[in-house]
Amino acid sequence: VQLQASGGGLVQAGGSLRLSCAASRRSFSVVAMGWFRQAPGKERGFVAGISWDGGSTEYATAVKGRFTISRDNAKNTMYLQMNSLKPEDTAVYYCAARPGSYGTTHADGYNYWGQGTLVTVSS
Repeated sequence: VQLQASGGGLVQAGGSLRLSCAASRRSFSVVAMGWFRQAPGKERGFVAGISWDGGSTEYATAVKGRFTISRDNAKNTMYLQMNSLKPEDTAVYYCAARPGSYGTTHADGYNYWGQGTLVTVSS
């Protein structure tokens, strides 16, 4: 599975961005997906995860209520809608995939990773 993340950029605090993650695999619908982020000097951390059919989602406490993860299996694409962005959301955002129905909050549970897209939130 090859993953291509896009949609990052520079936005003011309080603004919105939508990240996309396009997958090359035809059987995209049988993999669970997730978004992680890594800020300078920090470890990569879980942001949000979604099950193979989109029926189950999970969020990190820091983004709950502001971010929404979704997927369109017909387009082999996952999304992360980010609203009410804060300077502390600044990071490189990575999409990830793992075989199976459900995801995990642990980065080492994912087999495939995109290249990352930079999100910068100015105050």
